Amino acid sequence: MNEAQRSLTVLVAALGGEGGGVLADWLVDAATREGLPAQSTSIPGVAQRTGATTYYLEIHPRRRGAGPEPVLSLTPSPGNVDLMVASELLEAGRALQDGYVTPERTTLIASTHRIYATAEKMPATDARFDGSGVLAAARELAARSVLFDMERIARDEGTVINAVLFGALAGSGVLPLSRAAGEAAIRAAGRGAEASLRGFAAGYALAASPQPPAAAAAPAPAPVDPRVAAAFPTATHSILSLGAARLDDYQGPRYTALYLERLRAVLAVDRGPAFELTSEVGRQLALWMAYEDIIRVAELKTRPERFARIRREVRAAAHEPVVVIDYLKPGLEEFAALLPRGLGQRLVGWAERRGRLDAYNVGLHLHTSAATGFLLMRALTWLRPWRAHGWRHADEQRLIGQWLAAILAAAPADSTRALALARTAEAVRGYGETRRRGVAGFHARLAALTAAAEPAPADIRPAAPHAAQ
Repeated sequence: MNEAQRSLTVLVAALGGEGGGVLADWLVDAATREGLPAQSTSIPGVAQRTGATTYYLEIHPRRRGAGPEPVLSLTPSPGNVDLMVASELLEAGRALQDGYVTPERTTLIASTHRIYATAEKMPATDARFDGSGVLAAARELAARSVLFDMERIARDEGTVINAVLFGALAGSGVLPLSRAAGEAAIRAAGRGAEASLRGFAAGYALAASPQPPAAAAAPAPAPVDPRVAAAFPTATHSILSLGAARLDDYQGPRYTALYLERLRAVLAVDRGPAFELTSEVGRQLALWMAYEDIIRVAELKTRPERFARIRREVRAAAHEPVVVIDYLKPGLEEFAALLPRGLGQRLVGWAERRGRLDAYNVGLHLHTSAATGFLLMRALTWLRPWRAHGWRHADEQRLIGQWLAAILAAAPADSTRALALARTAEAVRGYGETRRRGVAGFHARLAALTAAAEPAPADIRPAAPHAAQ
């Protein structure tokens, strides 16, 4: 089949709630307004961000009545896609991997923002995918690539990302669809048309521009904390300043002073030219010392910026009320965390012996946006000065002490092993059952790395070679 007889093929990958189905409807409507035969099909995706719903469309460039009725396919095939549209960077990566993007044919239109996949969020460690490889592959494997942060534009225009995608798709010039036909399709859909038209216009302008969209400016570096600048090398300033700011916010300057004191001991045995060990311990230690308890959860949930962020996310107008309900399930350990060390330890020990640690969890639904729920949550934050006297605080500091002792013992002789020991702290996260599993994993990794450095017993050591006679 020659190119004049061939249908133009479009494959759209969109996540739930992004309006991929509406985008497909707009495309078919716009094509119909231009008198072009069009057809769309969809394949549902999987929940919990393990994949996208895909929409496949074919639009024939010959107007109806100008020749035989075309036969349109229901499914895409690798190597035969003219326009690949992805609402998120990882979905663009999936399309590249599956062969739907080719340098001979395909224009790739994709948003560069990230919504983390389930596989990225499940591990206790940082399992985020590095998107730079996808960006490089997109520019190499696509005949043309249109890549910019469409989620940010949608947010700025008060609309959903599908409108920006539609604008970029129309502005790319791949399809024989006029801007007027696209705008008419949006207006015909009715509700939210004005916001969608703003998003469409922004996407159209960027895709139609002869210059590629400018990359987002890198965020400004955090200011260097004077306490860090006075005691630590320049290579560590950025990460340690962030750690100090986190702990100031968490428990105050005296707690931050303990953090910096611990790091000075690590710096004294750090033999690396870039002080990688000090930076890594600083990162892990700040996260660990700012452990999550009910005081911290209550504090984060009642901050004004949280309510402002929620209003932005749901796109609420200034006059529209937004109801926030927080679902909490505190248990015996969360209660024991606030008791004096000895009493809390005995209570947890009693529950452990009877296998009842998770038997007393209480489900709570608090209307945090209402006065009663907000004040109840806020009252928990007033316990912050008491935190340092509780059982949980003492237990966390005990574990941190074990961890730091192992690192300090290993660093002078084996910096690689000391760095591996520093990263064992990644396992300790959260509270309740999540924390118990993490602590068990931490102990196992710590023991394995410590045992690897111990000399083998004399009876199993390899015999020394005999000197040559």
